[in-house]
Amino acid sequence: MKKIILSIAVGLLSLTTFEGMSQNKNKVIAHRGAWKNTGATENSIGALEHAIKLGCYGSEFDVHMSADSVLFVLHDHAIKGTHIEKSTAQELSQIKLENGEALPTLEAYLKAGSKQKKTRLILEIKTSSVSKERSLALATKCVELVKKLKVEQITDYIAFDFDVCLKVKQLAPKAHVEYLNGDKTPDEIAAAGLDGIDYHFTVFKRKEEYIPAMREKKLSTNVWTVNDEATMKWFLEKDVDYITTNEPELLLSISK
Repeated sequence: MKKIILSIAVGLLSLTTFEGMSQNKNKVIAHRGAWKNTGATENSIGALEHAIKLGCYGSEFDVHMSADSVLFVLHDHAIKGTHIEKSTAQELSQIKLENGEALPTLEAYLKAGSKQKKTRLILEIKTSSVSKERSLALATKCVELVKKLKVEQITDYIAFDFDVCLKVKQLAPKAHVEYLNGDKTPDEIAAAGLDGIDYHFTVFKRKEEYIPAMREKKLSTNVWTVNDEATMKWFLEKDVDYITTNEPELLLSISK
């Protein structure tokens, strides 16, 4: 009887864990969150929350490091004339986004994302405008914070700097890491131990053979940034794994 009870308990625990980590099954990654049609500011926590509410597979966002090594979420290197890498966290904390939010720290952003488990957090490590060393330091701090906040199971990494991708895999071998720059072949990605490619749609249009080649290697294909219906449909027909878009509502409607 004890064995039966133990078996049932283990089964229930496994079921709970599986359900707790269930992911949305669509191909839609909201580029900088869902902002264009929601009134949120791109890369804001509000944009992330809208992407989650829509049920997107993932919500992409960009990370820089301040002069005193605090991580902030923003696409550009500067905001309102203030350069992220050359400013302190105290200075940056005074900046407001267009929707009234404070410029989000990565910690605040990850904590907001951690309240759910169905939309993945697609963390882009931005290439430093100062030095390669700062790019690698940023990668290290991103991985450390993701681990500290216990969001490894819902966080993926992307980067334009190949060395940054390799650094992340060194620090977090089980993390899903995709390369962005478009200049590596599927063979090179596989040899490096990365998990996929996230290339501009023009690269895939020129190198259509990359899609089946990656699938054959059991590696992922992600395409950015696809905003028109015709191009979305082309990539859906090619069965890429993910499509990053500023129009997640449109992509969700045509990919059902």
